Amino acid sequence: MATIRQRLRERLLKGPMLVAPGIYDAYGARFVEQSGFDAVYMTGNGVSASLLGRPDVGLIDLTLFASHAHRAAACVNIPLICDADTGYGNAVNVRHTVQEFEAAGVAAIHIEDQVSPKRCGHLPGSRPVVEMAEHVGKIEAAIAARRDPDFIIIARTDAAAAHGLDEAIRRGKAYRKAGADVVFVELKGSPNIVEELRRVTSEIDAPCLVNVEEAGKVGDLSAAELDALGFRLAIYPGLARYAAGFGIREALGVLKRDGSTKKARERMLDFREYNEALGLSDVEEWESRFLQRRA
Repeated sequence: MATIRQRLRERLLKGPMLVAPGIYDAYGARFVEQSGFDAVYMTGNGVSASLLGRPDVGLIDLTLFASHAHRAAACVNIPLICDADTGYGNAVNVRHTVQEFEAAGVAAIHIEDQVSPKRCGHLPGSRPVVEMAEHVGKIEAAIAARRDPDFIIIARTDAAAAHGLDEAIRRGKAYRKAGADVVFVELKGSPNIVEELRRVTSEIDAPCLVNVEEAGKVGDLSAAELDALGFRLAIYPGLARYAAGFGIREALGVLKRDGSTKKARERMLDFREYNEALGLSDVEEWESRFLQRRA
């Protein structure tokens, strides 16, 4: 039987484009699997919000993220793809990063060529990038560090914003040559975004990832349209953090206004639905099989 990582690798090479909704914890990961998706993505931006209540400006470290990812990967039977920022340092650090995420049960990570400390690609301002040769070395280090050959290394470049699409594509090609399994070119929204996306997939000979940010122009394209443009993997990093934040804020507003959550309950899970999402019935079945019964 194929492992979770092997299933991911096979899907990236053939079959329809893989859609990986973004989450920031194990609870969200369960909803993604229960909704019928074949992969789930853990966003660094969301993890920073969840664990620290702070924006994605390089405050989350490897230990925090890998331990958090371990809990999410352990509760689902679909591949977990993780944001690994810049690899948390140089090529030596990248080696440790790969080994930690691999040991955590993660199926794939992406490593970007931003200068540390990094910033979320959709925050205002420019994204300084390291020299291409430095990131090539980091991708080569990541490939050499993995113990499982099916652990997926995704090379991300943020060069387009400051240096243009030509430079980003040049880097994507170099990272693929260095051994990256998938290439991720981060694009700023532009009037020609569809043509830019098409250039990425047509000029880079590798499975390509597209970042679907709801607030950006790419977010207006459907999964079918992105598939037709040649992408093999689409991540939706903002989905859970935006939806959860909206829902929590709305319910709190009702409680503050009315002194009760009654008028918000139709937009909330009930206790039965909540426990179904967590798999309580599985725990109860296990108890009935193995717990000794008292006379």
